[in-house]
Amino acid sequence: MNRIYIFTGKGGVGKSSVSAAHAIKSATEGKRTLLVSTDMAHNLGDIFERKLGKEAEYVLPNLDIYEIDPEYVMEHEFSSVMKYLGNLFSEADDYSLQEMGMMPGMEELFSLFKIADIYHSEKYERIIVDCAPTGETLSLLKFPELLSWYMEKLFPIGKVGVRMLAPISKSVFKVEMPNKNAMNDIEKMYLKLVELQELLKNRDITSIRIVTTPEKMVVEETKRNYMYMNLYNFNVDGLYINRILPIDVNNDFFNQWIMIQRKYITYLKESFSVLPIYEIPWYEEELRGEESIRRIVEDVLSGHEVFEKKIITKRESFKQTETGYQLDVFLPCADKSSIDLYQATTDIVIKTGNFKRNIPLPNVLRNYMVTGAKFDDGKLSILFEKGSVRYDE
Repeated sequence: MNRIYIFTGKGGVGKSSVSAAHAIKSATEGKRTLLVSTDMAHNLGDIFERKLGKEAEYVLPNLDIYEIDPEYVMEHEFSSVMKYLGNLFSEADDYSLQEMGMMPGMEELFSLFKIADIYHSEKYERIIVDCAPTGETLSLLKFPELLSWYMEKLFPIGKVGVRMLAPISKSVFKVEMPNKNAMNDIEKMYLKLVELQELLKNRDITSIRIVTTPEKMVVEETKRNYMYMNLYNFNVDGLYINRILPIDVNNDFFNQWIMIQRKYITYLKESFSVLPIYEIPWYEEELRGEESIRRIVEDVLSGHEVFEKKIITKRESFKQTETGYQLDVFLPCADKSSIDLYQATTDIVIKTGNFKRNIPLPNVLRNYMVTGAKFDDGKLSILFEKGSVRYDE
């Protein structure tokens, strides 16, 4: 089965070099591999010391690299949807969506659509994704579910609304309603969103790998990143601790830093003991060029089955109990006091830190209410029973 590996982490921790090392190792193993960047501040071209274009380019036997330009992808591969959106949000036909500015989230969405299309083309056996820093990666991965949720709420009235409003929309509101072809495109987009979610959350296909460094601020963000990834049901199956100083440096300044690093390396190993952990040394030279990246392959990745499928945490699940149903959501590294949840009509809303997620309830639970919840050992269990009690704490 073809697989997708997504590398994320705080800005500046070395995601690009770590993902590039995996791509080189994969290609060396004879697997057709694509290394793709979704970060608007692309630097794969810098790492491989070549100028890249708008499409995937050959760099080594079995290895292509691709820096996604979402605006180019939107314009050339999803033009009908973009034309409708441009007409919908502009008051005059002579303005395009590109001239109005990119809609929030659209760059992330079309980047993922492109990755999904590449995966389904079966041209590559392994797709390795170098993502933007943590916050942008979370936005990238949760956006399909969020947009799909909104479309699911609004789409049932979509065609009726279009039929009723079309005659007056343009003259009164200066908004052009979608025509039949555009509505078909919106339907296709909704189906692509559902398909995209399942692709990204399929533990047999997609793995999330977190890159970090042994520093206090980075470690704390790594813990939050891991928790948020599990909140949204993604499978994190590896941790890479980068830029570790050698312990044999005989220098007072570096000795202090080594002590600090050792403290946080120990903390990371304790906090992420369920994950495979890889330690990457701090190299004395800039990691630029194929030969430099191969040092990571030889020093860290050789001898390890880094592409082996690993399912660390379970997907969220509903199960029947003696008195009703129970929903289990996995939130490792979460602080119990920061978790909030409530029932909103047909959804359960879970909020922790700066993120929240709406989980649609299956039809069988539409007449059930939340009667309690408990958080233990990284797992949030929400209890449902028939009745009128609502959990509001």
